[in-house]
Amino acid sequence: MQEMEMVRQKVYELERNQMQIKQRYDEDIARLRHEIEARGGPPSHVGVSGLPPHGGVSQPAPPAIGHGPSNLFGGIMANPPGPGNPGLVPPSQDQHQQHQQQGPPPHQMPQPQQGLQSGPYQGNYPQPPVVNGYGSQAQIASPGPGKPRNNRGPLGHTSTPQQSQPMSYPGASPQMGRPSPPPPFHNVGNMLADLDPDQVRSDQKREGADWFAIFNPNVRRVLDVELVHTILHESVVCCVRFSRDGRYVATGCNRSAQIFEVSTGNQVTKLQDDSVDKDGDLYIRSVCFSPDGLYLATGAEDKQIRVWDIQSRTIKTTFAGHEQDIYSLDFASNGRHIASGSGDHSVRVWDIEYNREILNLMIEDGVTTVAISPSGDYVAAGSLDKSVRVWDVRSGTIIARLDGMEGHKDSVYSVAFGPDGETLVSGSLDKTIKMWQLSPDNRGGMMGGGMIRGGRLVRTFEGHKDFVLSVALTPDGEWVLSGSKDRGVQFWNPRTGETQLMLQGHKNSVISVAPSPQGDLFATGSGDMRARIWKYGTYRGT
Repeated sequence: MQEMEMVRQKVYELERNQMQIKQRYDEDIARLRHEIEARGGPPSHVGVSGLPPHGGVSQPAPPAIGHGPSNLFGGIMANPPGPGNPGLVPPSQDQHQQHQQQGPPPHQMPQPQQGLQSGPYQGNYPQPPVVNGYGSQAQIASPGPGKPRNNRGPLGHTSTPQQSQPMSYPGASPQMGRPSPPPPFHNVGNMLADLDPDQVRSDQKREGADWFAIFNPNVRRVLDVELVHTILHESVVCCVRFSRDGRYVATGCNRSAQIFEVSTGNQVTKLQDDSVDKDGDLYIRSVCFSPDGLYLATGAEDKQIRVWDIQSRTIKTTFAGHEQDIYSLDFASNGRHIASGSGDHSVRVWDIEYNREILNLMIEDGVTTVAISPSGDYVAAGSLDKSVRVWDVRSGTIIARLDGMEGHKDSVYSVAFGPDGETLVSGSLDKTIKMWQLSPDNRGGMMGGGMIRGGRLVRTFEGHKDFVLSVALTPDGEWVLSGSKDRGVQFWNPRTGETQLMLQGHKNSVISVAPSPQGDLFATGSGDMRARIWKYGTYRGT
């Protein structure tokens, strides 16, 4: 037994050494390539891993959609701060300094190769394999337009800098063993990313060709999950949203919104404004269907809200008024009102029947996310200032401000109402999700220091390894979903705060998660230029 253990340790050491050598080699290739391009040379025709890229048409580099100095989403894809990197609304000065000190290091993001298959957990990454596929994030080029904008955001930064040089996607990584696994069956709580899939019992995981799910060994498994469709895009998928009847899913990416049939995964329409200057990029940050499914609203970097007639593929209405990029939209259940959130510090509500703005709510910092309650009576917003606010749509009165000691410790990037209209969840760059209960008996009540509260913290969900970028509740309110920069999607029990499962199915940040209003399905959009449709349901195993 001792001899076998010694042999096993020796093999692990050899594997580690091999991966370290490969990593240094990849880093040297990437550094040399960037030096050549920085001196005006042609792009390298060798991938980061040293393997030749695929022979297909070169794709534009996807944008970095993250927290950074030049806009709202500057570092989610791990871009370093500075000019030429992702551009949306900049954070406040103190947050900017904090993320400069604590931000993740830059890495190189390859382009995905269509049709390339690999074994479980490999994911075609150029870097060495790591435990459960979680590791260094990849650098992605800016989503900004090719031409500089006239408007400038706070701190003197351009709203969206120019996209950088595209980079080719290498072939599949060589088959190599993973590093030495941690001791088996150690209790990681909700940190399921710390588990090695090879050390998890077969009934506590589910595997596909390029994805896997780990189920929390500390709680009874009640869910199962499987991949239904993978939908390839030519750029980062910034957002995903289902139609109310669950038959279609819309995605927002560079210059276009696309609608796919859920049953087949086939594209049914592509909505693109051909009157826009064709130079540079124009990322669609948010999409949402009207309740009747006739219209799709899109919000973009050019500060315009377009309401499309889906059948005719024409623009029914365009709303102008925001002074910075639009990051979030939501249709009210009455089909008449649309809420929007922008880096210009405003939440606005628009009436598509009369084609006008009916409400303009200003706050102290950039608005990253908005949601309208199921009744249509309230609009919630998350902000760079770490707060969640809720207003009465009819009066414009703020009824809740959820922050302070119980609140998030960093920018809030996603909010969503529960089906009861009284529950609200929020996701933040502080890596947590929080569930709030709006309180009818104290809405608008004044607390110490004169702060409006109007709600209470129910619980905090902790388990993600990086920024939480998107949150949602299933239509029955039974599960909280979250997508993160750690590439994972987690299902949480809202009654206990425990995670049921962690799904690793993307090669970059999961920017958007959306459950189908009809249940059983959810969609994810990612920096890996893919949208995926998944099925979840009751676990039938023993």
